[in-house]
Amino acid sequence: VQLQASGGGLVQPGGYLRLSCAASGIIFSSNAMGWYRQAPGKRRELVAGIASGGSTHYADSVKGRFTISRDNAKSTMYLQMNSVKPEDTAVYFCNYLRAAYVDNDYWGRGTEVTVSS
Repeated sequence: VQLQASGGGLVQPGGYLRLSCAASGIIFSSNAMGWYRQAPGKRRELVAGIASGGSTHYADSVKGRFTISRDNAKSTMYLQMNSVKPEDTAVYFCNYLRAAYVDNDYWGRGTEVTVSS
């Protein structure tokens, strides 16, 4: 199983960024997936989740600003980040949605997002 997050970088407050998660070694279309983030000195948290059927949910802190989506044909998940804030600065990871409850070893290195002027 490989879950590779990419697309991070430096962005100004109020700007936007699109993260991608390429999955391999899994039946992507059958699995609920999630975007997570870990800010310096803080615990990792679930940011957004998407079910195999496409239903979504978001952490209150990103609701209305972030959009999670998936392309099952490409085994890829996305996180569109709009109106970013300095508090969105973190390393972002993708993983199974169930990883929010049962940890696993598929976190990878994540992709770093820095929101700063």
